[in-house]
Amino acid sequence: MCLIGVDIGGSHISAAKVELKDREARIFDFVEADVDAFGSVDKILKTWSELILKAAGNATDFRIGIAMPGPYDYFNGISLIKDQGKLLSLYGLSVRNLLAERLEIIPEKIVFINDAEAFLSGESYAGAGRDFQNSIGITLGTGLGSAIKVYEVVKDAKLWTAPFRTGIAEDYLGTGWFIRFAKEQFGKEITGVKDLLGAGFDEEIANSIFEEFGITLGEFLFPYIIRLHSEGVVLGGKVSLAADRFLPVTHKYLAHRGYNLPIKVSPLGEKSALIGSVLTFLDLETER
Repeated sequence: MCLIGVDIGGSHISAAKVELKDREARIFDFVEADVDAFGSVDKILKTWSELILKAAGNATDFRIGIAMPGPYDYFNGISLIKDQGKLLSLYGLSVRNLLAERLEIIPEKIVFINDAEAFLSGESYAGAGRDFQNSIGITLGTGLGSAIKVYEVVKDAKLWTAPFRTGIAEDYLGTGWFIRFAKEQFGKEITGVKDLLGAGFDEEIANSIFEEFGITLGEFLFPYIIRLHSEGVVLGGKVSLAADRFLPVTHKYLAHRGYNLPIKVSPLGEKSALIGSVLTFLDLETER
């Protein structure tokens, strides 16, 4: 049996064959494509199905796991996304049935999982979270993704809407915060974290911005680490690629409050969601 992991964002899709064995994962035949997220049902599903078939190659017996942002009826494969603008044409439709029809497979061979859950599940199986029984997974990018793991159960934590300071968590832990803070505090116009790492950017200002972000991350994590008895935190997303600039500050913040738990950056990157998306299909035969 061939497992195909799929990771779908608003305007992007990636897919690959995933081989699971002995808590190790192998990714091969990786493919990706841009998606017209404002296109018709037919246009979007055509792009998705063609890419999935490209990843499947010559395989005829395959199962598909799809990591997808919410809101979504993951159990039934029905899109509930309507307020973000993107993928609006799919709202209320059984994406599972429509994809199965295009791929000429039965719907039961397709499962959906929240993208944050897929991230932490993948990292817990074959990445930075494999040594933690209880952990928190955080993806830092345009938005804030979050999941929690308690023993073998991984769930979307939906912490992006959690009340924090004068707003919600995502106001302070997404790319938008870097853009606003750089402008308000230093009069600097940036488009994201990548600009702070550029050779021409003022190093002192960049350090100040990353230091503030490190404190903010620590302040945000602190109550959840206590409440969930977390053994560690796994970070992913584009912002985590600059972790060496802010994580020391986060560790210091938490250490001052008596918590020295490990915070690990994902070694799998975008592969973690592909791995996590297919773990539902893992059985004794696959594990052997």
